[in-house]
Amino acid sequence: MSQEEVDILKRALAREKASRKAAEEILEAKSAELYETAQKLHESNKKLEKLVKEKTSELRGVFENIVDAYVVMDLWGNVLKMNDAAIQLLGYNNSEDDFNLLELADPTEAENVMNTFETLINQGSVTDFQVKINTKFNGQRLVHINASIILDDTNKPIAAQGIVRDITDITTLQLQKESLLKRLEKSNDELQEYAHIVSHDLKSPLRSIDALVSWLKEDNKDKLDDASLKNLNLIETTLEKMEQLISDVLNYSSVAADNNEPVEVNIQVLVEDLLKILFIPDHIKVILKGDLPVLTGDHTKLQQVFQNLISNAVKFNDKEKGIIEIDAADKGEFYKFSIKDNGIGIEPQFHDKVFKIFHALNKNKDSSGIGLSIVKKIVNLHDGKIWLESEPQVGTTFYFTLKK
Repeated sequence: MSQEEVDILKRALAREKASRKAAEEILEAKSAELYETAQKLHESNKKLEKLVKEKTSELRGVFENIVDAYVVMDLWGNVLKMNDAAIQLLGYNNSEDDFNLLELADPTEAENVMNTFETLINQGSVTDFQVKINTKFNGQRLVHINASIILDDTNKPIAAQGIVRDITDITTLQLQKESLLKRLEKSNDELQEYAHIVSHDLKSPLRSIDALVSWLKEDNKDKLDDASLKNLNLIETTLEKMEQLISDVLNYSSVAADNNEPVEVNIQVLVEDLLKILFIPDHIKVILKGDLPVLTGDHTKLQQVFQNLISNAVKFNDKEKGIIEIDAADKGEFYKFSIKDNGIGIEPQFHDKVFKIFHALNKNKDSSGIGLSIVKKIVNLHDGKIWLESEPQVGTTFYFTLKK
């Protein structure tokens, strides 16, 4: 072998050695990278296993502690799993009994149950389904069911799950409530009719007595002394007050019964119209502070509220220069109204009593003690509240709220 051939062979061996070393270095780097990746994957798997265990524990807790009955069944209705609430409601335990949930339905609802179960399979869920079921120990119960299909990783249905709530007692109570409301409505109608009849029957003899007293005065005007005339006048005044009282009681009893359809009421116009017909003495000034709002309610009843409160503010004002201020403030879902006067005021111990029927603080022929009771009743019917702030000899402010 010539020297040239030897040199060629040496160079080839050197290149092969260099290539092998480079390959070993690459392989070593890749091995290190692969090891690092494997370590990261191992850590990720550990974290994933921990997360799965945590979620499994959470789901087990939800499954065991949910208040409503929870049932898992196959696509034919056979129960696979159930929580304690389901065992307590149905009386069966899937670990001891093989039973089909569909077969618990009352026979009269079998067709409805099968149609609903078919909807569950085809559409994937059913909601607000109510059915009567026959339990093992609790007799027949009415239940409310929400159910959905369980899918595998290929989106193929493999089972169904449902929340079953016993609504027997709630439904029974609701039916009783509806029955009571109907009876109450009927009783209110009968009471309203009775109140009108009694009002008429009471007013007739009062008017007869009033007429007799008037005739007695007219026929004996030259024979009666001052004391007798005074007594007869007192009788007439008392009769007038009694008739007004009967009217007020009838009005009070009619407030809730006369339910007109809510309409849009412009309070500004309502109050301005009232001020044109109410008697406002020259020494009393009524001030509207800003524009009053428009709201929805019963126009006639709202008119009664403002008429009563404004009339009271006028009636019980003893100042040489009386002032009545009417204002309203927007409070979001409702308006807060105020009617303020500088009249005689009300002692603190009477602030609550003034809204009770027959609690007139100032006994006179114009006050029956029912006006503010009617006001409170109307405000309550409009989902509002009424209260007052007052200082004797300084004045009173009535506040009330009305929904928009």
